[in-house]
Amino acid sequence: MERVYNAPVSKVWKAISDNDQMKQWYFDIAEFKAEPGFEFRFEAGDKNMTYVHLCVVKEVIPGKKLSYTWRYEGYEGDSLVTFELFPENGGTRLKLTHEGLETFPPIAAFAKQNFVMGWTDITGRMLKEFVEKA
Repeated sequence: MERVYNAPVSKVWKAISDNDQMKQWYFDIAEFKAEPGFEFRFEAGDKNMTYVHLCVVKEVIPGKKLSYTWRYEGYEGDSLVTFELFPENGGTRLKLTHEGLETFPPIAAFAKQNFVMGWTDITGRMLKEFVEKA
């Protein structure tokens, strides 16, 4: 999915790569570094169930691209989340790709539409509000 923000690339990059900023709009990740090989984890879910997410940073091109694996503790499957940033009309176009969802078990929590709803809220509301605030 793609979103355009009324904010410079440098501000959006910092929001997706700096742990102090990430805690303000994304998940509460105890420790995060935008460095290939860095492993991080966090818990998230819904009112019925939370899942431990296990992630490893795979690629970092400062100001342009950040990707990390995304899997769930105790479940099969591996996926890859990629954020790409592009300058556009004084703002930033973000392209988010989440590949490998089909490798997760066929349970409701891991259904593609749940990821679409989650990323739509995360990129379309939470990140947008964070980077566009004064």
